[in-house]
Amino acid sequence: MSTPYPFTALVGQDDLRLALLLNAVSPAIGGVLVRGEKGTAKSTAVRALSALLPEVEVVPGCRFSCAPSAPDAQCPDGPHDAAGSVSRDARMVELPVGASEDRLVGALDIERALAEGVKAFEPGLLADAHRGILYVDEVNLLHDHLVDLLLDAAAMGASYVEREGVSVRHAARFLLVGTMNPEEGELRPQLLDRFGLTVEVSASREPDQRVEVVKRRLAYDDDPAAFAARWAEDEQAVRARIVAARALLPSVRLGDGVLRQIAATCAAFEVDGMRADLVMARTATALAAWAGREDVTAEDVRQAALLALPHRRRRNPFDAPGLDEDKLDDTLQEFGPDPAEGDGSGPEDDPDPEGPDDGGPDDGGGPDGGGRPPENEGEAGGEEGTQVPPQSSASDSGTEKSEQQTPSGAGEQSPASAAEPFRAKLLSVPGTGAGAAGRRSRARTEHGRTTGARRPEGALTKLHLAATVQAAAPHQRARGRAGRGLVVRRDDLRQAVREGREGNLVLFLVDASGSMAARQRMSAVKGAVLSLLLDAYQRRDKVGLVTFRGSGAEVALPPTSSVDAAAARLEALPTGGRTPLAEGLLRAHEVLRVERLRDPVRRPLLVVVTDGRATGGAEPVARAARAAGLFAAEDIASVTVDCESGPVRLGLAGTLAQGLGGTVVTLDELRADAIAGLVKDVQNSRPNGRYERRAA
Repeated sequence: MSTPYPFTALVGQDDLRLALLLNAVSPAIGGVLVRGEKGTAKSTAVRALSALLPEVEVVPGCRFSCAPSAPDAQCPDGPHDAAGSVSRDARMVELPVGASEDRLVGALDIERALAEGVKAFEPGLLADAHRGILYVDEVNLLHDHLVDLLLDAAAMGASYVEREGVSVRHAARFLLVGTMNPEEGELRPQLLDRFGLTVEVSASREPDQRVEVVKRRLAYDDDPAAFAARWAEDEQAVRARIVAARALLPSVRLGDGVLRQIAATCAAFEVDGMRADLVMARTATALAAWAGREDVTAEDVRQAALLALPHRRRRNPFDAPGLDEDKLDDTLQEFGPDPAEGDGSGPEDDPDPEGPDDGGPDDGGGPDGGGRPPENEGEAGGEEGTQVPPQSSASDSGTEKSEQQTPSGAGEQSPASAAEPFRAKLLSVPGTGAGAAGRRSRARTEHGRTTGARRPEGALTKLHLAATVQAAAPHQRARGRAGRGLVVRRDDLRQAVREGREGNLVLFLVDASGSMAARQRMSAVKGAVLSLLLDAYQRRDKVGLVTFRGSGAEVALPPTSSVDAAAARLEALPTGGRTPLAEGLLRAHEVLRVERLRDPVRRPLLVVVTDGRATGGAEPVARAARAAGLFAAEDIASVTVDCESGPVRLGLAGTLAQGLGGTVVTLDELRADAIAGLVKDVQNSRPNGRYERRAA
């Protein structure tokens, strides 16, 4: 077994360490979501924490880790009458991004359940993680239904598995830790709210701290055992402090004044629901226990708010998580508790529990410090350089290119601000796909309505009971059936075929030429694209952005799950110059070709936002028509958003849509509350291969 990196050897990352330790003291807080760039010790810190957790007493032979002092009365391996006891280390179980539902919650042997009437249950990762840590790396890439199952189990402390009327329940209490890189997409606000605490981590920009990170990591890689031995005393001190804090936790008093501060803070920041209040109360209590106190102070409430509220203020994917600390301080001061309820001392007054820093530079305090983490450690964290904000590279390169390519007299205009987004109509890809689970187009999925049955290919996951009984019924006499039970063989089993929704790759091709800047048209265009991006976020799509202007086209954003990155690039998009429509179409076609090689099952949807004009170069209209024909020949679904306005309209966008083999809608028709009918199936616009405008 490999030696984990010592938790106390981490440099900086104070908020991350504090949040993990508080959950170790009080798992009822609800876990930690760690957000940050790559190489910032997210995974290293979680693995290091598992070595600090005290040993657990379990019933011998119980696959569900029942405690001998209080065994689960409904344990599938029970009852545990007068059971013995064995000690083992607390487990850290990792949930892979590609895990199935059965791997997470466990699997029932349906064949034995039907034929023998027994509940043959194979425990999943939730059972393995009971009384330990469940770690989900890249939780934002996990399928939504798995995240729902995971968070439901964490909230209820139990997991329920039901298959065709056969039900199994077992305890599942664990410390939940999820990590994510926001550049790869965000979690839905509803799922964000289910995590108790959140922490933003970033690499230190201080050379001395980065040097110390590298020195410690290299020393660990050279001799993990010797490096761990150097920190063994500090590790034991923190382990003992966790045990002491757990013992003190039931004695901590949460006065009415402190509760009023918590309620006032949550109300002031307009967080939804009551979960934030409960999490803040539990976190403040754990902070007091961690500091060795029996009273919760105002500083405990402040620190709890900084950990529990930032992610709960995010209302849509374009909102950045965060908290106004001045407003927080004003609220705490206005609703301060009675002085008799606390002395005002905060957890930062407590000495660092991790011991000396072993000669390293000042790392900004121990894990109970309250400042922003200045540093990273672990997985080559010190090697990460300063990252440029997403919009900078796109807008800057686009600006330089336009300055060189825009003809004289067609000057570039500054970026227009986007109009207010609206609820967009559903645009979907025709046919039935088999891509990643989502909410846009029809697809064969593991979840959804049952549409048929088939013989299973491999392990049976979703039984079609009626079809199975129908297959077994004709053979009962030949199989010697004597009693009431049905004699079922493996060949009789039928897999349910289900139809749900998939996420698609929505590639936006946006005309940023000079004609689009006329009459403030670009503001309305950006508002429409922003609305479609919001719709893509809600439907779990990947998005990409290609723009064309001047004499060429560029990929402003390669296909990604991060719609807020696309929104940032869109906001900084300048306009001006000629309209190289053919170049834009060819660049979009190349992006889809490459993406098809990477993810062949995800079906694309091209959304072209233009007025249909084509200028610049030789035969611009003919070249654009030939480029559009490439999409029609490959049957790539497309929607053209006609941005032409004014009393006189040329209808060029309609001609483009006809060449693409797709449909055309106006900006007004994109609104879900418009009089025009819903634009549902792209292919419905050309039932006989003809172009047809969708209208009321």
